[in-house]
Amino acid sequence: MPHTHLLALGLAVLLAAAPAAAQTTEISLGGLRTDPDAPVQITADRLEADQDSGTAVFTGDVVVIQGQMVMAAPRVEVFYAADGSGTLERVHATGGVTLTSDAEAAEGEDAVYTPADTTVVMTGDVLLTQGTTTLAGQMLTADLSQGTGVMEGRVSMLIPAEAEAGQD
Repeated sequence: MPHTHLLALGLAVLLAAAPAAAQTTEISLGGLRTDPDAPVQITADRLEADQDSGTAVFTGDVVVIQGQMVMAAPRVEVFYAADGSGTLERVHATGGVTLTSDAEAAEGEDAVYTPADTTVVMTGDVLLTQGTTTLAGQMLTADLSQGTGVMEGRVSMLIPAEAEAGQD
């Protein structure tokens, strides 16, 4: 009988802890990082700049690199500071975006990168791959200086079985 009480108590503790664990949406993005002090390099097939509005539109195989972070998309609009300093305020990538760094990659329809605080917000069927584990949702907010993120919107995760994980 004492084992039955211990089993019931253990089950009650697990059930009480389960909802709190299910609410945790922060994830580790150890490999998805960048150096905020590194220069931002952009390459593309075409550039249209509008100095009056402080914007530039890059199209055709656009690649944005800062430190170890690489963002690729068909179209990227860049917004510069209004003070004329040439400071990059925001990078908006559209048309299917891939964000990679080391062993991690994220894909989504749209991404907004803010270099000042090294955050990327990806939206639209976001898929994050970390080694053999995949995580999917509708929005990923990543802090690339801290290597952390939050996935939102009907999140699903696929963790391979131990036998499969060792076959990498």
